[in-house]
Amino acid sequence: MQCFGYTGNILRVDLTSGTIDTEKPDESYYRNYLGGRGIIAHTLLTEIPAQADPLGPDNKVVFAAGLLTGNKIIGSGRCSVGAKSPLTGGFGESEAGGMWGVELRRADYDAVIIEGVSQKPVYLWINDDAVEIRDAGAIWGSDVKTSMAWVRQDTGQNKARTALIGPGGENRVRFGNIIVDCCDAFGRSGMGAVLGSKKLKGVVVKGSHRSKSANNEGVLDLNRIMKGRYKSSPFERYGTGAVMTNFEAVGNLPIRNYSGGRFPDVAKIDAVTLMRDYGTGMGGCFNCPIRCKKKIRIENAPWPVDPVYGGPEYETLASFGSNLLIDDLPSICKAGELCDSYGIDTISTGATIAFAMECYEKGILTVQDLDGLQLNFGNSAAMLVMVEKIARREGIGDLLARGSRIAAEEIGNGATQYAIQVKGLELPYHEPRLNQGLGLHYSVHAVGADHCTGVIDGTLPGLLDNWKRIGPAENIPATELSPRKVRMVYELGLYREMSNHLGLCYFVPWNISELKGAVAAVTGWSVTTWNLMKAVERGITIMRLFNLREGFTYKDDILPARFNTSPADGPLKGVRVNAETHREARELYYRMMGWDSKGIPTDACLAALDLEWAAAYLQD
Repeated sequence: MQCFGYTGNILRVDLTSGTIDTEKPDESYYRNYLGGRGIIAHTLLTEIPAQADPLGPDNKVVFAAGLLTGNKIIGSGRCSVGAKSPLTGGFGESEAGGMWGVELRRADYDAVIIEGVSQKPVYLWINDDAVEIRDAGAIWGSDVKTSMAWVRQDTGQNKARTALIGPGGENRVRFGNIIVDCCDAFGRSGMGAVLGSKKLKGVVVKGSHRSKSANNEGVLDLNRIMKGRYKSSPFERYGTGAVMTNFEAVGNLPIRNYSGGRFPDVAKIDAVTLMRDYGTGMGGCFNCPIRCKKKIRIENAPWPVDPVYGGPEYETLASFGSNLLIDDLPSICKAGELCDSYGIDTISTGATIAFAMECYEKGILTVQDLDGLQLNFGNSAAMLVMVEKIARREGIGDLLARGSRIAAEEIGNGATQYAIQVKGLELPYHEPRLNQGLGLHYSVHAVGADHCTGVIDGTLPGLLDNWKRIGPAENIPATELSPRKVRMVYELGLYREMSNHLGLCYFVPWNISELKGAVAAVTGWSVTTWNLMKAVERGITIMRLFNLREGFTYKDDILPARFNTSPADGPLKGVRVNAETHREARELYYRMMGWDSKGIPTDACLAALDLEWAAAYLQD
């Protein structure tokens, strides 16, 4: 039977034996799990043994295109990668845009499952159905830019798409990431460290096939709607980070390791200033009219920045800027470039340095502990030294490379209160005191604190169109954490999670009805909104089962205690997360998901989602 949109092929590679096979799931598999995060969740639960070492041979890495990745639908350039996270010990997954996932689909694969461990450094070369495990000894230890140039020369394909690790992943920094074509990243939860543990430098792909849609005119009609709508996108001139001044004014901007207060020099580091002073243009992803990716050039000492890695987005600007009390924009850009070159996550790197800065300020870490560095807030030079120490695992960097939670536990002396993380994953840069629905999502999400799949409360007015198509629409205050807010976290959360199953960028404002239309037009399926939301709910529940099997409980679904107190000054003075209200909201969310009061999926939940087979994994 002909497949439309997806290919029906999953590539399996065993690095230990060197065997390469292709598997062909039936259509029901794709209807149940869609793609992307859904395929990853099913594979990790069913194939990774309980209590497997994330950096050991039993862990598996799954690259998975979304159901619509690489099709003609606008914004369909996203792809996911997942494994058991070495940072959290639980479900790990991250997404990237650009062209890599599109090229995987053009090579006629929906996913790649990589297992085992190579005896020597290698990379995987996928050239349509010609798949090889190739020697990468010449670039083991090389930065991402050097490695990308080398593999393109080695394959003879200058336009091959690359997903590579740098020295950070090779050194098993637990928040090592995978860099796509130098300017995109599978950024969170340590997927680069897993590749490093397998001696896999990366996956390089070139394809010649083009996806076919069941209803081309239906796809074109949807794209006409979006082309008329995208002109109002706020991302075209500056990408993310243009609203940092507003964020500072309302309290959404993280300041000084989330201790709050004011950051009056925010305009010095926002995207408007960045593009005015150093911008050279804007780039974009596959089949997307929204050119939201910054291109910059900084040539002056002391912080020249290689333009090949692109410019920093909001999370990076906040991570190395306001969260560290640094207002020196070139040094922030340099930190972002170093992270991309070494292959480490900018969010976790900045957050872990913020943790160390606060420990230094409180006297928990000394200058001697920090290899002679005076790691005080605002010290941009010390920050840049620390980025490199972490990536190389040198001195104190070896400890911090394990992530803030593990580092805090090893340091002791009260350090854990300064590690701002959930389940071991450092918080991204949206304030949960202000965005209390997002804070609930941070706490219950299987990956940990993930802003890309939660609804940022301050954006609710722009999402009301989607909610009208799901149920009653209400503009709920950001700081409210009521049953109606929990319903928002549940229902609109399914909508936000859908992007990672379909391979769509959530910056492209498709509403829920249009997503249903896109799936129908591309695949030819007769599909309802209910079908899609249940498929996403199935994926979330499988991720939950994976974490439960690995020893996580409802006690891990909490925010750092810092957010139970309010800042002494600034826009959030007097605003906090009430621990009891948060607990009640969490338990209500569990019930909406069909889980019991301790967050365990009930038999009824599993039966409703056609997951009765998964009950066995609760017994492992």
